[in-house]
This record gives sequence, C-alpha cells and structure tokens, in this order.
Amino acid sequence: MGVVRQVDWLARLVLAGFLVTASAGPVVAGAKVVVSIKPVHSLVAGVMAGIGAPHLIVEGSASPHAYAMKPSDARALQEADVVFWVGPLLETFLAKALVQLPETTRVVELMSREGVVRHAVRTGTDWSNGHNGDHEHRHEAVDPHIWLDVENAKAIIAMAASELAEADPANTARYRANAVAVRERLAVLEDEIAAQLRPVQDRPFLVFHDAFQYFEKRFGLNAVGAVSLGGGRAPGARHVRALRQRIEKQGIVCLFTEPQFEPRIARVIAEGTGVRTAVLDPVGAGLETGMALYFKLMRRNATALAECLGGGG
Repeated sequence: MGVVRQVDWLARLVLAGFLVTASAGPVVAGAKVVVSIKPVHSLVAGVMAGIGAPHLIVEGSASPHAYAMKPSDARALQEADVVFWVGPLLETFLAKALVQLPETTRVVELMSREGVVRHAVRTGTDWSNGHNGDHEHRHEAVDPHIWLDVENAKAIIAMAASELAEADPANTARYRANAVAVRERLAVLEDEIAAQLRPVQDRPFLVFHDAFQYFEKRFGLNAVGAVSLGGGRAPGARHVRALRQRIEKQGIVCLFTEPQFEPRIARVIAEGTGVRTAVLDPVGAGLETGMALYFKLMRRNATALAECLGGGG
C-alpha cells in the first residue's frame, strides 16, 4: 500500500510539473543548488522536480557530524546560487566553507528560520520522571535534528520554494506548484504515522543517542533515555549495568540502535533483560538519494517503532 501511495505521489509531482510547464512555457534552466544532508536534499529535490537536481554533499551512510568535503563538493559550493544546510550545530564541517562563498550566494540556515519548531538539547541519558530535557525557554543549545518533525519538513518546503523563486524567478510557478504537491503529501504522511503509532505511544524505550526527539514529540512517543553519553560514544561497564537495571525497573520495551553505530553494545545491554532491539535511522543512511527518500525514511522509522514497541519486532 505504501509503495502505491509513493508512486502516486511521484506521478502527481511529474503531472504538476507538466501542467505548469504547459501554462508557463518551456522549462528554463534552474538555479544551481547545494544541500548538505539526504533528508533535506529529498525535500528540496521535490520542490525542484522537473527543473533541476540539487547537489548533495553528505552522501551514502556518512555522518554530518564528522564529514570531510570532497573537491567536487567545494566546487559545487563555489558555483551555487542557493545552499541549504541545517546549521553549525549539525554540519560543523560546512561553517568555514560557507563564510568563504561569494556574497551573491543565498545561504539558508534552516534551523534558525522563523516557522521551524526547535527543541533544546536534552541533558544526560535518563529522561524519565520529568528529567526529559524539555526546557525550550532556557538559553541552551538547540537540537539540530529538525527534519524529523513533519511540521518542520513542511516549513522547509515553504522556505525552499521561496528561496528558489528569489534566485530563479523564471521558474517561480513551477517551484510553487511542486511545493504544494509535496506539502500535501507530507500532510498525508503525518496522518498515516500518527495512526500507526497511536497504539504504542505509552510504551517506554531507549535510543542509542539523542537524535529523535522531534519525531518523538510530534507523535507523542515515550522515549525515556539514551545509551550514548554523547557524540556517539559507547558507555562503560558501570553505565551498562545501570542501563540494564533501568530496563528492568522501568519496564523498557525496546532499545533502538542506529546504522552508523556498532550494535554489539546494544546486544550486551539487552542480553537477559527481555528488551527487544531494532534500528532507527535519522538520516536515511541506506536509502537511495532522491525525492522519495524523506518519505521512505519516516515510514521506515515509524514501522520500526510500531513493530518493536508493539511486540512484533
């Protein structure tokens, strides 16, 4: 069913591009666009459907937290009309390069823009009993994983359409039509995931590192802590013992790892506790780059949560 819906969405985007082209004349070469990470690239690619394709910097399963740019990335940045990135708290490797771009380049830092929901970074690894790091009014660091909230994805689509129209006025109608189609698809996605996760909202679970609170809060999930002490660092023996005790005491149902991290520590923590394990992916590490990636990523994470928390994982 999901595959049929996805094909239908892509067909609608192509049709929207065809209809706008028919009414606005032949397609004009679009703006040169660079995007930092795969989920944002997917959203921007949807807005650019039928006009051009953005250049992606962090490809494959690479992490934006520790990435070394290739010469081709540096060239693409220097030639870009528009650059979309989340911000210096995520793509630290980009900050210096962006300062050196021509003044005419439109650099869009998504997490600082109006209309984006932002949450403070949660402190510690135990968020139960009210210690969940949800202090949005404090002057604390902002969690940069903003794209995992579907409402933020809608905001990114709106920003992309606006910025691309400013950089490439000849294709304004096409950008706007594509943005409408993608936002409609995001609304459907949000409803589908909400319905899928509603039966398991109260089930407590652990994540490997704190990358999913935007997803958790949008869909009312009960994450009670993380395994990693920060930066993806594996816990020591004392912390492992404490996690095992918490799993039994708090009735934690699932422990989620990530594709980028060694799963062995999760097996050590889970052994003998009865807790189930599954995988959540914040960036689409194993997914093919393109317009469909964001939707596949969100559905895959929703299914992993539903199956593991519901007992089927």
